[in-house]
Amino acid sequence: MKIVLDLDKTLEENAGGYFDKAKKARKKIDGARKAVELAKVRLEKSQQKKELEEKKQFEAQAQRSRKKAWYEKFRWFFTSDGLLVISGKDASSNEVVIKKHAEKDDLVFHTDMAGSPFTVLKNPGGKEVPVLSRDEAAVFTATFSKAWVQGLRYVDVFEVNPGQVTKEARAGEYVAKGSFMVYGKRKNHHASLSLAIGLYEGKENPGAVMSGPESAVRKHCSKHVSLKQGSSKKGDISKKIMKYLGLHSNDDVLASLPSGGFDIQKDKK
Repeated sequence: MKIVLDLDKTLEENAGGYFDKAKKARKKIDGARKAVELAKVRLEKSQQKKELEEKKQFEAQAQRSRKKAWYEKFRWFFTSDGLLVISGKDASSNEVVIKKHAEKDDLVFHTDMAGSPFTVLKNPGGKEVPVLSRDEAAVFTATFSKAWVQGLRYVDVFEVNPGQVTKEARAGEYVAKGSFMVYGKRKNHHASLSLAIGLYEGKENPGAVMSGPESAVRKHCSKHVSLKQGSSKKGDISKKIMKYLGLHSNDDVLASLPSGGFDIQKDKK
């Protein structure tokens, strides 16, 4: 390093000048270091934000490209015993559920309440259906009847075999679209309303939005929300559920809720 002395100044004055220059240089170095560190932090945050956006786009694309199962055209859930339950959303789907999908070993559930869905509990093995699955199918039927919007807590639901459900009306009677005549002995359930919604984790259709009785949803969806009748509108509650479940659209959530008001029920430990 070349040192230039000012002969008009004393040795101490020359030394002091170089000392002041050294302090200024040190401050510039410290400032440069801080600027570099700040730039590193900003770059890291920017990279993390970019990776998060890419992850969200990937998940959104995966959700859009997920091939939906045939039963997602209806209301559906899997019972705690793993049996599929499907239910009509309207008059047209009620017709399809009964005419196309109710087979001889299945069970059909319905209420006498106007606007109630027809529900089919699928039993492909033809074995005795467990009591819990029957009860859950009855609860599902009650929950998606008009009972939720009317604020009822319990509904009487009846269970019959598919052969007892027909379009053949008595003389002088008319059976409207989505309605059926039910003949013969019925098994009655005094069903309580129960609803939860989550992401199904079964092998057949992972990631699908499943809503149904809380007991069944807890069984098949580790990430879920339990609901109760309340004051929040369907659209508002669906957005909250969408965010909690990490979805990028609330369409499937909206389609999985009955008519009426909602509140989120605190998790039971």
